Amino acid sequence: MKVEAFAPAKINLTLHVTGQREDGYHLLDSLVAFTDIGDRLNLISGPELMLSITGEFSNGVPTDHCNLVWQAAEAIGWTGSIHLDKHLPHGGGIGGGSSDAAAVLRTITAQGIEMAETAPLSLGADVPVCIQATAARMRGIGEKVEPITLPPLPALLVNPGTAVPTGGVFSALQSRENKPMPAVIPAFKTPEDCADWLLGQRNDLQEPARSEAPGIADVIDALRDTRDVLLTRMSGSGSTCFALYPTLKAAHFAAYEIGAAQPGWWCRATMLS
Repeated sequence: MKVEAFAPAKINLTLHVTGQREDGYHLLDSLVAFTDIGDRLNLISGPELMLSITGEFSNGVPTDHCNLVWQAAEAIGWTGSIHLDKHLPHGGGIGGGSSDAAAVLRTITAQGIEMAETAPLSLGADVPVCIQATAARMRGIGEKVEPITLPPLPALLVNPGTAVPTGGVFSALQSRENKPMPAVIPAFKTPEDCADWLLGQRNDLQEPARSEAPGIADVIDALRDTRDVLLTRMSGSGSTCFALYPTLKAAHFAAYEIGAAQPGWWCRATMLS
């Protein structure tokens, strides 16, 4: 078997922390969308498991059992060589590692290899929703995934180059018992409709993440200053932030502005779906 796989960036349009179980796992209610940018993988069946990594963000990424890609292959009992072309910043709150692992599971199971029902969640809370890789509402500890229809959402993703440890952000969270999203998510016709509704929702990890990585506030401020911006927010546990726009042209213009002012930041205009 020789196949290619795409691992899109995951964006938490909302992230409500609604509780914590006795085993320490946090309960979430999140509206998730995926981008048209991401990592790429090549898988070739073979007698032993091997992982190689290249790309803009390959530095520091493990090539052994510490990598979720490796763990995903082991979880499904697959062996062979995997090449990961890493384009998404790690520790950025956009599900880079989880999406990579999900791409491995999705690709291998498409070849007829069965997967244990518990395998995705055992790799992380984001892996089940990343397997679907389409807009969804994610609840519980990540095991409840409900497909959601969203209009195409022009967006700009910006990462200041700071990796934020998820554990530290959750430790800094002041309240773990917060309101979920409304029971029913409306049907949105336009990016403006969606952004207006999202303004009434939250990312409960944004403030604790800002205390862990002050650069996040600079990114949010820069996005808020762009022309035609509809909404700004942090994704996941940070440090990547996003803004929504009425058109992809407006998102590209904002990317140009921010990229010129902050050449060290990672800026990508994209379409969420």
